[in-house]
Amino acid sequence: MKLQDRILKLMRRADYVPLDDRSLERNLQLKKQDRRKLQLEIRSLVASGQIVRIKSNRYCLPSDADLVTGRIRFRQSGAALVIPDRAPGQPEPPAVSIKAEDTSVAMHGDHVVVRLESRRPGARDRKAFRSGGAPGPGERSGRVIRILERRQTILTGTLQRTKLFHFVAPDDPRLIHDIYVPDPKESTLSPAPQVGDKVVVQLHEWAQRHVNPEGEVIEILGRTNEPSAEFKAILRKFNLQTTFPDPVLEEAATIPAEVGPKERKNRLDLRSVPTLTIDPDDAKDFDDALSLEYLDGKAIRVGIHIADVSAYVQPDTAIDREGQRRGNSTYLVGKVIPMLPESLSNGICSLHEKVDRLVKSVLITFSRNGKVQKTEFANCIIRSNKRLTYKQAYALITENDLGKVRRLPLPPAHQTGSTGQALNTLDRKDLEHLQKWVRQLWTFASRLRRQRMDRGSLDLDMPEMKIYVDADGYADRIEKVEYDESHQLIEEYMLLANETVAATLKGVRLPALYRVHDKPDPEKLNELRDFLATFDVATGDLTNRSEIVRVLKLLKTHPQGHLLRIQILRSLKRACYRASPDGHYGLNKTDYTHFTSPIRRYSDLVVHRVFGHFLVRHRNQPRVPGISSVPLPAAKAVSLAEHLSLTEQNSTEAERESVKVKLLEFFERELKKTRRTRFAAVILETRNHGMFVELTESMAYGLVHVSTLTDDLYRLDAGGTALIGRKKRRRYETGQQIEVQVERVDRLKRQIDFRVA
Repeated sequence: MKLQDRILKLMRRADYVPLDDRSLERNLQLKKQDRRKLQLEIRSLVASGQIVRIKSNRYCLPSDADLVTGRIRFRQSGAALVIPDRAPGQPEPPAVSIKAEDTSVAMHGDHVVVRLESRRPGARDRKAFRSGGAPGPGERSGRVIRILERRQTILTGTLQRTKLFHFVAPDDPRLIHDIYVPDPKESTLSPAPQVGDKVVVQLHEWAQRHVNPEGEVIEILGRTNEPSAEFKAILRKFNLQTTFPDPVLEEAATIPAEVGPKERKNRLDLRSVPTLTIDPDDAKDFDDALSLEYLDGKAIRVGIHIADVSAYVQPDTAIDREGQRRGNSTYLVGKVIPMLPESLSNGICSLHEKVDRLVKSVLITFSRNGKVQKTEFANCIIRSNKRLTYKQAYALITENDLGKVRRLPLPPAHQTGSTGQALNTLDRKDLEHLQKWVRQLWTFASRLRRQRMDRGSLDLDMPEMKIYVDADGYADRIEKVEYDESHQLIEEYMLLANETVAATLKGVRLPALYRVHDKPDPEKLNELRDFLATFDVATGDLTNRSEIVRVLKLLKTHPQGHLLRIQILRSLKRACYRASPDGHYGLNKTDYTHFTSPIRRYSDLVVHRVFGHFLVRHRNQPRVPGISSVPLPAAKAVSLAEHLSLTEQNSTEAERESVKVKLLEFFERELKKTRRTRFAAVILETRNHGMFVELTESMAYGLVHVSTLTDDLYRLDAGGTALIGRKKRRRYETGQQIEVQVERVDRLKRQIDFRVA
């Protein structure tokens, strides 16, 4: 047994009392030469929060001393939540609420030790929590007593000054303290930073809460609010790299740009089979393609083809190590931070039109009425006949007038580096064939979707907002992207491939990575039930899946449906990667993995390698040149799953930050217009101080403050659902459609205010 495990086993004993390191040494019957190793292991366990140090330098489990370790997450009010550390295989502990005055010198994201309060919150505390600090339902309360690890030692922000001193206002509004910095005249940077610059600050040690933290400006990113400076700030904040190390680029340069005869060996040749890709307008890397074959006996075989990155990226090479470190591609507004070098992600691994490409394929044979008859797997070679955009695919599915399909506009040239998208280059016969293929694929996909929903899969698909930038990088326009049949077509085949591969690998007991979505906490669902009731949405027992399915269906036509569906999403647990196939709650699937995006997700590349091993060892398929057939060690799978869950979370937060910055930029430019645009909006919520609205097209969110309603004196009605004018009796109520204009944009607080147009 490892020494760490022995230490933890000792501390879990019912008769254990806190011991210092020398007493631990005796109890564990260690030799003197093991003393240094014991100290290192104790230090590691303390740093990870698995044990804590208490008075007299003694050690115990956090729970034995009414302590909790975890990551602290601040609100803009200064209050915070601590998300406790979870031991492997253990259920997720309830969060701990921290009042603003009890956060000590913690900053957002720090790993902290919290001392729990003895009492549990009452209803009054829960109400107070909404306005800044007491616990919410299912939460405990406590105070921060120690910082185990700073999440960030460098911050980005805007250099500002008062009459007496200079300071940096952090970009993240959850970092509620300004950072005092020396006078720029004392800086060693050349040129010296100026007030209004976007800068990077190195934090000094912060030990006293009543004194603001201090730091030093170590880098100038540009003038604040300029696109390039904001972009660099996001890169620094989330540790994202736009370039690759030289060894990675040198290795990538040795990979051929075309598929040669050697690579084709021992692969199923499907180049003559009709094949197409469907992706967004501005996509440059194409992970997946679909093919269609009409077989004898009226059966139809659909090929789900996924770019075979494992044919080019071998384990433990420079490219592989860098891809693993990044974990995934990150999609910022107007810029992609790829997981793999461009020569792979946009080149040889991307399933471009009219060129040979290597793939791993799941081949599904359907009967004419859409029933799955047979499933096969193979390493293949394909050639895509057509690269379609979602808009083109949607038109082919829904439009009978092929003339209208031909006239679909192409996306602007600066948004895509891909060519050959125009459908008007096809003659009528080819276009008719293309439409037949797409409609046949949709026929099977729509059946798969109906079956999935009938089995209790949660319909959480919602419109998305896409921000387009101009040539200078400024937010230029915002479009709402509807999740229509073309998106659903691709999704259903990808879900089918992911589920099929997961079940197959689990069946042969090969260690792999799985995509897991745990069941929600009953307490969270009870809180959701109360929240929905305030919008007159009556619900039963939400721990019953059929009830959540019913509510989601109901919310599709509810005036505040978008807001309430987002609240349902927030009540569910975050999906993650795990080495065990623990199922996917949202999809209601017992077996699920990520297999279909190896260009942009390292998890999928790992699964491809395991899948390649399966094809050789369990399906007796011949070895393919260039592909490693070494299985994934079980211990490696556990550590990889944890790492990739963290990199995914980091990228998600960076992407959200990028969207926030560009939204603020877009609406800030609106303020400079002589005639401001009128935006259609829906009132989501009314409060004493105003009403929160969501714009119909861009789905931007903001406040209409009551002070901007100058035609009357408005008060909140007794039910809390409407603002009513005292004299004219004009009403603004939840669900009402109104038009608004931009009133104010606060970059530091990340807030947009509107006024009624």
